Amino acid sequence: MGAPLENIPNFESDEHLLPVVAQDAVSGQVLMLAYMNREAWEQTLATGNAVYFSRSRKRLWKKGEESGNVQRIKEIYLDCDEDTILLKVEQAGGAACHEGYQSCFFRRWDAGQLTIVGTRVFDPTQVYSQTKSHQEKPS
Repeated sequence: MGAPLENIPNFESDEHLLPVVAQDAVSGQVLMLAYMNREAWEQTLATGNAVYFSRSRKRLWKKGEESGNVQRIKEIYLDCDEDTILLKVEQAGGAACHEGYQSCFFRRWDAGQLTIVGTRVFDPTQVYSQTKSHQEKPS
């Protein structure tokens, strides 16, 4: 038997943030790391689309709210301590990263330098308005 469902995941308070890994449900590629509070978790469950908490904007962030690159939830996993979330998603638009790459992990550390190893799927200057530049960035 598991813990009561109202306590899963293990949010210590309504404001407590848990790390969330978004992974492509088909390829297994890690797309991004973000955070959820209890409200983001509940909206994710209710809508079937990923909703995160933006630490920089201090508000809920519906993935794809500006770009249209939503993440449709296929499966949800919790780690053994129930304080880290893994979302297996279908990534709309082919890109999770606000810089236009499929994955936010498009740079590899190699011999003391970063090398771009990903292919840009879209041009962010064409997707995001100048006044709202990079609103997708979850930080």
